[in-house]
Amino acid sequence: MPESICQTMKFEGSKLCQEKAHRLIPGGAHVYAKGDDQYPVLAPGFIERGSGCHVWDVDGNEFIEYGMGLRAVSLGHGYRPVVEAAYRQMQLGTNFVRPSRIELECAEMLASLIRSAEMVKFGKNGSDVTTAAVKLARAATGRDMVAVCAEHPFFAVDDWFIGSTAMHAGIPKAVQDLTVKFHYNDLTSVENLFAQWPDRIACVIMEAETTVQPEPGFLSGLQELAHRNGAIFVLDEMITGFRWDLGGAQRYHGIRPDLSTFGKAMANGFSVSALVGRRDLMELGGLSHGKSRVFLLSTTHGAETHALAAAMETMRIYRDENVIEYLYRQGTRLREGINSAIARHGLEGYFAVLGKEPNLVYATRDDKKQASQAFRALFLQETIKQGLLMPSLVVSYSHTDADVERTIHGIDQALHIYRRALEDGVEKYLVGRPVKPVFREFN
Repeated sequence: MPESICQTMKFEGSKLCQEKAHRLIPGGAHVYAKGDDQYPVLAPGFIERGSGCHVWDVDGNEFIEYGMGLRAVSLGHGYRPVVEAAYRQMQLGTNFVRPSRIELECAEMLASLIRSAEMVKFGKNGSDVTTAAVKLARAATGRDMVAVCAEHPFFAVDDWFIGSTAMHAGIPKAVQDLTVKFHYNDLTSVENLFAQWPDRIACVIMEAETTVQPEPGFLSGLQELAHRNGAIFVLDEMITGFRWDLGGAQRYHGIRPDLSTFGKAMANGFSVSALVGRRDLMELGGLSHGKSRVFLLSTTHGAETHALAAAMETMRIYRDENVIEYLYRQGTRLREGINSAIARHGLEGYFAVLGKEPNLVYATRDDKKQASQAFRALFLQETIKQGLLMPSLVVSYSHTDADVERTIHGIDQALHIYRRALEDGVEKYLVGRPVKPVFREFN
């Protein structure tokens, strides 16, 4: 985007919408990660439409997006084959008084891709299915405690997890105390939890990988520790599923969790999630046993037919068009281009690209090389001026070579300002306040 266009970018329409939103909606958005506190003052506040990897805000400004609906849009916004599949199904009805055959068909398709999926249960969002996994684990083991990975930021909106964060207001202390934390790539920390609370921990839940790779033997060792201590191993694949590998991060890393959860990229932005796992555990939520019944998942909209049609078409495209290989390719090109810009501006140690190629993020650090929300806000501000909307660096199937090249050029321009801010002070270049972490006790 030419500099003259960057300098004339206006956000009056967004500001009007933001004022109304904060009067009607707590926080002004329905997802914390989309809140105004997560973006600089000079930022689009409301998106009007999207096509592929491009979005337009309510003021008509165009951006290449790298958040992709919080990683839910893997193919691209308004991706025609998925939209048409959902539309065709929608015309036949979206919700009935008995199950629809597409529920079976979609479950069969998912089970054909995920080797640990002996049974499948659908929900609408990630919290539905992670909480269902915790409930199954508690029912199966007769225990009440849950062990979560401390380095992994989010598992559910429900009390069992949110009670372990800084935003635990409204959650009873008794519930907070039931969730304990271990550290990634640290089996000793897991052993210590089982030693501290013997016969109390129902399950360990974690992502297979975020910005740090698992050390050899860590994932299998953790599962072995869980089983040795009578606990269930739950793998959260909300992000890694359909980005790391067609069979999930579990196939990529060669493990077989007892239970695992999928969503986000599963239906290219349509609302559907899935709990999958061992038959003996999943059946506790069914009708074919004589044990105490588990109220597993029973959501009115959990198996809406159009969302399942979108999921099936998305999975078909993944399978038939080598989408994941493309995500790795574009992520690699993006990482290499940004790293060249980092070196060119002498920003090694101050700005970094982290994570695996289909799911890259970045770290912003100040002149002392400490994590900095102010420099994150500055980077967001300067990339927005370049026509880039990038709370992360997540690519999609719609990010073309031209998009990536334009992105690298825009980031290079932003890093030029970043370098100057390190030398002159960030307050000289940042308009307004820094961004803030989501999980904080006070505003």
